Amino acid sequence: MRKLFFLFVWILAVGTLQAADVTFKASAPEAVVMGEQFRLTFTVNAEGRDIRIPTIPDFEVLMGPSQSTSYSSTWVNGQSRSETTVSFTYILMPKKEGTFTIPAATVKVNGANYTSNTVTVKVLPADEAGKEEAGDAIASGQISNDQLFVTMDVSKRSVYEQECLLVTFKVYSLVSFQITNLKYPEFEGFLVQEIELPQQKQLTLENYRGRNYQSVVMRQVLLYPQRSGKITIGSGRYDALVRVRMQQRTGSLFDDFFDSYRDINKVLTTGPVTIDVKPLPSGKSASFSGGVGTFSMNSEISANKLKANEAITIKVTLNGNGNIRLLKNPEVKFPNDFDIYDPKVETDIKTTTAGVSGSKTIEYMAIPRYAGSFEIPPIEFSYFDIKSGSYKTLKSDAYTLEVEPGEEGSASTPVVSNFNNKESVKYLGQDVRYLKTGNFRFVETDNLFYGSLANILWYAIPALLFIVFFIIYRKQVKENANIALVRTRRANKVAAKRLKIAGKLMAENKREAFYEETLRALWGYLSDKLNIPQANLTKDNVEAELAKYGVSENLISEFMDILNTCEFARYAPSAETDAMDKLYRQTVDAIEKMENTIKK
Repeated sequence: MRKLFFLFVWILAVGTLQAADVTFKASAPEAVVMGEQFRLTFTVNAEGRDIRIPTIPDFEVLMGPSQSTSYSSTWVNGQSRSETTVSFTYILMPKKEGTFTIPAATVKVNGANYTSNTVTVKVLPADEAGKEEAGDAIASGQISNDQLFVTMDVSKRSVYEQECLLVTFKVYSLVSFQITNLKYPEFEGFLVQEIELPQQKQLTLENYRGRNYQSVVMRQVLLYPQRSGKITIGSGRYDALVRVRMQQRTGSLFDDFFDSYRDINKVLTTGPVTIDVKPLPSGKSASFSGGVGTFSMNSEISANKLKANEAITIKVTLNGNGNIRLLKNPEVKFPNDFDIYDPKVETDIKTTTAGVSGSKTIEYMAIPRYAGSFEIPPIEFSYFDIKSGSYKTLKSDAYTLEVEPGEEGSASTPVVSNFNNKESVKYLGQDVRYLKTGNFRFVETDNLFYGSLANILWYAIPALLFIVFFIIYRKQVKENANIALVRTRRANKVAAKRLKIAGKLMAENKREAFYEETLRALWGYLSDKLNIPQANLTKDNVEAELAKYGVSENLISEFMDILNTCEFARYAPSAETDAMDKLYRQTVDAIEKMENTIKK
């Protein structure tokens, strides 16, 4: 009796598991031609019966359902698994042109009803001329430009600088073909963002200019113009191979078995397209980040109360659609006596035909060194809104910090520090010794020393040395007090350190990281040299400021070319190693020339 009970439970469990794995799917062509039949198939992976489909008013049911069943069995790791597939097929004929949805059907499996997905079918107009001409091409062995061609479709011909536009390369054909060589046009003047497409290309039926073609998308890219004016996307070249069947003229019964074939090479091209890139209008605010699109911003602080020498972090998140990769970090104005660290940046973006969307998160860290009440002003982020054609500024709330005295020995009065090596900050608060206030012990000294020559020299020599060193280093002390001058003088050293890191990345063939580090070194160098915060740097004001310092147009143009190359190369699909080495040497040479030109 117990065995029968367990057998019953096992059968019930298996039945429940199989029921949970039942799938019921509907499939049909995405597009069909008016007047042609097509198959609508419903497939269930179990013994299904009593299929029911609702009324389909836009299609005529010529036949169905015809049922077919297949069985398969597999043996894996000593276990046998069998599967049953039942298909129900209908033959349909469209009644009119347009796009129609075939509603879901239901099927019964083990007493339970299951519902399929809906299917959308596009009905295209008839194209008898296309078939006739395709047949003529096979007979003559010639392929015309109307039977096989490539298009370069540009979504916009007039955009703002940094506004996204979509470029699609698509092949249309009336014959079977194979692309043997692809040479896409150069996108000079644009930042390129690739859209991932399936590796296996699938042909779809499409009505184009009144004819029905088999079409396939070969490549899609998003372009971000980096300068204003007329920018031309050049021509592309694509080599195609078409195998056509050559008909025999003997009229023999065996012609169908011994037909000959001929390979025809055809060169496909796309014509150039000119894009009108409008400059961003005037009226940019100081917090303009270079962003073009639609964005939102939110920020949060890790704590409002903390102790001296404890870290505080502010996290700023930018969300939206646009040139997220190129956004400059908003400026967070910490109090002067806070030690500030380089922000940590993370991006989470998605690239589709609608553009690049996602988020950029910037985490700022600082350490207060003394107790008190401090205020961090609102964080501003300004961008150009494409929809309204105007600049918009987003602001966060201001943050108030209450910093309490730290552990014994922590600073409770302002400590002004300038750390080049942030690793040393952990020793701050341990390098100050305090005055002893009790338990003094006096020791008598020889009174004969007082008033002697040795006593006079004891005081005179240090005083004299102090005066000498004061005169020698007075100018240096004065210059060090000028923060802007200090930044300008150390600009070359900071850039050299970053370029050294870029050189290591180049040796490791980390291409994208190399270009990002080189770009960071260039913007950091210009920020220090011109004494302009990076958040306020743009290509326009850099050119203007360099011209004020007497930098030649050739050197300015060289710097701008290097910046553009870095921005383009980070996302452009290229695997040339020599390009990184050439750019690295150009960057080092350009900075050396700049150092010789701007001397302070």
